[in-house]
Amino acid sequence: MSATRGLDVYLHQTQPVPLNARFACAPGELTALVGPSGSGKTTILRAIAGLGGIQAGHVHCAGVGWFDSDAGINLAPQARRAGLVFQDYALFPHLSAAQNVTQALGHLPRAKRAARARALLASVHLAGLERRRPADLSGGQAQRVALARALARDPAVLLLDEPFSAVDQITRRRLRRELASLRQRLGCATILVTHDLDEALELADRMVVLHRGETLQTGVPAEMLRKPANAIVARLLDQRNLFTGVVAAHEPGLTWIDWAAHRLRCTGRSELQIGARVDWMIPAAGVLLHRRDRPSHGERENPLQGRVTKVVSLGETLWITLRVGQTEQGPQRATEHPLTFSLPEHVARRNGVEVGASITVSLLADSLHLMTPVTDG
Repeated sequence: MSATRGLDVYLHQTQPVPLNARFACAPGELTALVGPSGSGKTTILRAIAGLGGIQAGHVHCAGVGWFDSDAGINLAPQARRAGLVFQDYALFPHLSAAQNVTQALGHLPRAKRAARARALLASVHLAGLERRRPADLSGGQAQRVALARALARDPAVLLLDEPFSAVDQITRRRLRRELASLRQRLGCATILVTHDLDEALELADRMVVLHRGETLQTGVPAEMLRKPANAIVARLLDQRNLFTGVVAAHEPGLTWIDWAAHRLRCTGRSELQIGARVDWMIPAAGVLLHRRDRPSHGERENPLQGRVTKVVSLGETLWITLRVGQTEQGPQRATEHPLTFSLPEHVARRNGVEVGASITVSLLADSLHLMTPVTDG
């Protein structure tokens, strides 16, 4: 992506909130910033909007330098084409919905503001509610007013700070769908701060994982879940099947690792040294149950036998926790982190998958991902 067309951000400081964050977002794309509380996500949004000082770095948007410490540029918030939607809406309680939106239309002639405010409210499905004050709106409606106000500035970048966290689940899903439809029409860069990984997966074109203010990995969300850069990213993305092994051998296109008295085949990583310690993970979708009724080709890949220790029902899906077998020396450290995977309820029932049952699964080689160990200091 050309930094002159979309948003390009690099922010660095040592205090009060340490930052070493770098990412970009193309026009029409949505980039999600994810990470634990205190990782700097909201600080980054405020820095883009010009609402907080940053020691070093740059913010370039649509070919304009909004902030550049080397060039001495730091535009005032009102000079930046950024629309910001806060978690708590931040509406003026004494003003109507239309009046709240009109507050952001100071760049238009006064005679055109009322009509533009009505059009913006209609674009977020609030036609007919222009005269209502925030106290007379539902949470979802209030958030739509906040979004319409952000759009009133014709933003080059839309900044969303946990915009759906204050509404119920049904409203949240509806607002997500509306945002997905709206951003396709807008064509501006959109930055979404969220703690909800499902939200990031559903909405984002790209995801930025932040930890202690630093960008750890950027990429397509689904790909990052399959191939996190390291164990820290895997944990931040709530990947549960995370273990440590030792590189045992290489063959053309294959790498073998030793783990808990098992030798596992993986996609080739010939750059890893024999005997080197590696972290590895496998998504739940890469764990294949050996069915009673019919075998499959994948069952020849890394078969493991174990005992079911937990079954959690989530609707028609069951999440299975499996402790793999033990060696003669007793439980291995790696098996202290049991495998987890999901099954449709009818599949689990047909194959006798219940607590205490002994079952066999395979870890698909193409799904088993090797990572160089890092220290989470």
